[in-house]
Amino acid sequence: MQIDSHQHFWSYSAADYPWIGAGMERLAREYLPEDLGPVAAAAGIGGTVAVQARQTLAETEWLLDLAERHPLIRGVVGWVDLQSPHVAEQLGAVVDRKHLVGVRHVVQDEPDPRFLLGDAFVRGLQSLPAFGLTYDLLLYPSQLPAAIELAAQLPEQPFVLDHLAKPRITAWTKPGDMEPWRRDIEALARHENVCCKLSGLVTEAAWRRWRPSDFTAALDVALTAFGPERLMFGSDWPVCLLSGDYAEVAALIRDFSGRLSAAEQAAIWGGTAARFYGLHNRKGHDAEPAPGKAP
Repeated sequence: MQIDSHQHFWSYSAADYPWIGAGMERLAREYLPEDLGPVAAAAGIGGTVAVQARQTLAETEWLLDLAERHPLIRGVVGWVDLQSPHVAEQLGAVVDRKHLVGVRHVVQDEPDPRFLLGDAFVRGLQSLPAFGLTYDLLLYPSQLPAAIELAAQLPEQPFVLDHLAKPRITAWTKPGDMEPWRRDIEALARHENVCCKLSGLVTEAAWRRWRPSDFTAALDVALTAFGPERLMFGSDWPVCLLSGDYAEVAALIRDFSGRLSAAEQAAIWGGTAARFYGLHNRKGHDAEPAPGKAP
């Protein structure tokens, strides 16, 4: 079972998705499982993890409803208000839904680079292990130092870094340009409770004008830092459509991972995601856990 660990669905309205602005008109429409299914299947993908795109409890419930109707969706990363004193009640209302595997907050939009370490937010995160839930880190490079501290502070909490923290690939023109991003990625990877998604990179490069070689340096850093047993493929569909279609995004990671052993490729293409999110334990799904240490 090959798994796409990161994609989105939405029923579009300008009011609900204000981040879809000028130049992003291709995203300003409905994207649902029936749209994703054929292109994912053509790329060899048999299951996906649907990730929140709005910070509302209603969207979390909607994604869980979709998952119950569409076998393609193997898990849902939803949203709850982790800063709320009632976060346990919010989690309790949805945790029994079979497909809920984790939660995410759009930390990249928070102006404080140390938002992750706020007392209220950390208390919310501390409630997740009791519910068996993971946490997706959606960050910019400037927020990586806080994520490193957080991973050390909460060693029992499984984290996964989305999109390699969105490095500015278009700005890398000479040796040394990837610092301090590279050092921070390596520091974060030293915490074995953290995995990483090979996702979201094409939108950090020149849209529709990138070459596969543009991403080699970033992918090499991720592979060396995390190892294949803590990496997972993610398409970031439909956001990726701004810069490349699903087949192109999958081919980018498939070509990069082709130098690895069969077992290492299997980890990146489903095993790591299945183990991290516990997908093989849900609804009779047949994905197998990856080799290596569980976070």
